[in-house]
Amino acid sequence: MIRVALVDDQPLVRMGLAALVDSEPDLELAGEAADGREGLALLRRTRPDVVLCDIRMPTLDGLGMLAEVSADATLADVRIVMLTTFELDEYVFEALRNGASGFLLKDAEPTAILDAVRVVAAGGSLLAPSVTRTVIEHFGARRPAQVHPRLGDLTDREREILGWVATGRSNGEIAAALVVSPDTVRTHVSRAMVKLGARDRAQLVVFAIESGLGRS
Repeated sequence: MIRVALVDDQPLVRMGLAALVDSEPDLELAGEAADGREGLALLRRTRPDVVLCDIRMPTLDGLGMLAEVSADATLADVRIVMLTTFELDEYVFEALRNGASGFLLKDAEPTAILDAVRVVAAGGSLLAPSVTRTVIEHFGARRPAQVHPRLGDLTDREREILGWVATGRSNGEIAAALVVSPDTVRTHVSRAMVKLGARDRAQLVVFAIESGLGRS
């Protein structure tokens, strides 16, 4: 059973998401909160698997809540998906940088939201290549390079593949470009995540972009 928490200041949004979660036999509603401060209390009390969290909220917004979750070792297994009204919300890049497992538009199809919850609960991240490239172009490219302090721990091959990961390409696409198996790429990606301390692929992409890696 996947336990899902909802954090959003709009009651109608929470109501709709709660009904959606309740409609699925493999999902369970862990609770609801109207802002980030209430959300933190909810997460610490219930330890859900996945949190659907609005970026913009009063009292404590989604970024503030995410920062506190990322700093709390007891919440290391909690995965957060940010909800936003616009695909290019100015906070999206920061959310990914701070450990969000991805983001969804609030008007996404119900099936897309349910799929997202299951993907994130299974350890995946929500980073479609096209969306990743758009976010990179509009926000990531504006920032000066901030080389990750442990980038030097990577092997040459891991660093090369990390450059491909920064473009938003999937393991299959990277494997095809390098003429290796997807399993080989997956292994290098996993090792890079461990060495750089990335929570998931979403954060790994941000680390790669900030370190100045990437391919056209």
